[in-house]
Amino acid sequence: MSEKKTKSNGETGPEKAKPKPRQATRGASQVAFNTSDLKSSYCNVCNGSSTREEVVINFGVNENWDMNRERLEVALQHRIVMSPHAAKRLRDMMIRLIEEHETRYGKLEG
Repeated sequence: MSEKKTKSNGETGPEKAKPKPRQATRGASQVAFNTSDLKSSYCNVCNGSSTREEVVINFGVNENWDMNRERLEVALQHRIVMSPHAAKRLRDMMIRLIEEHETRYGKLEG
């Protein structure tokens, strides 16, 4: 018969402790970001398409640095599907992020 050990925070083991969600406040509302399943990846290519109901953005990596090739192959890694309203909020957020970046580090070309 196995015994569960009590941890210093009052939880019983051997269960893995779940990370607490990070808090972000904006005005009167609060949003809790749970980052326990967050994954990061590098992408240097994106393209998108849309219909009346959704916007689709694909992200991938182009590992071919020779731009004079007839055919470039891009390994698509992520596809994000969202409503047009969410896409508009994403656009607004990206504009703010780029403006902040340019304020700190100078204007981006192209």
